[in-house]
Amino acid sequence: MPKAKVYNMSGESVGEIELNDAVFGITPSAPSMHTVVRAHLAARRQGTQSALTRSEVAGGGKKPWRQKGTGRARHGSSRSPIWIHGGVVFAPKPRDYRFKVNKKIRRLAMRSALSAKAGENKIYVIDSLDLSEIKTRAFAEFLSVLGIEGKSYVVTPEPRENVIFSARNIPGVRTAVSGAMNAYDIIGAANLIIDKDALPAIEEVLAR
Repeated sequence: MPKAKVYNMSGESVGEIELNDAVFGITPSAPSMHTVVRAHLAARRQGTQSALTRSEVAGGGKKPWRQKGTGRARHGSSRSPIWIHGGVVFAPKPRDYRFKVNKKIRRLAMRSALSAKAGENKIYVIDSLDLSEIKTRAFAEFLSVLGIEGKSYVVTPEPRENVIFSARNIPGVRTAVSGAMNAYDIIGAANLIIDKDALPAIEEVLAR
């Protein structure tokens, strides 16, 4: 049964908590995580690139010169792809790059990402993750006393404005509620900071 230390907002260790073995203790599946990361990045692509084919370029209706007798190569249109100002061969067109990943793969990827972080001892459980006011310095000091450096993913059970607004100006720190976590951000973060009250909701959904 994997365990994680529990800290308070002062950075002091106040105990340990057992994590659900089915969520935080599996052997990570690299293929599922790779698939989910690909899907996430594909969905972020705008897909708005576009170029004109030879049939879409204006002009070119007149044959540039007669077929024979000039000594030059025969051409039927000045909008051929081999001409300057001609069309583009296999021109890119707007498209949607998204592809579907089934629910089982997504859940396996989430469990794999969480288990990988647990195996690296990069999960920090906070007994009550909140601030009395919106203050970036206060949140930065909280990370400092925990000895946390690099990218961090902060998870709370519900939206907490003081945490969200205090953390958003710190480079590499992202926040999310337990119901909106995604494997891409977990994999990309060096540290996972979870409010203790968010764990039951995470385990209830992913342990099925």
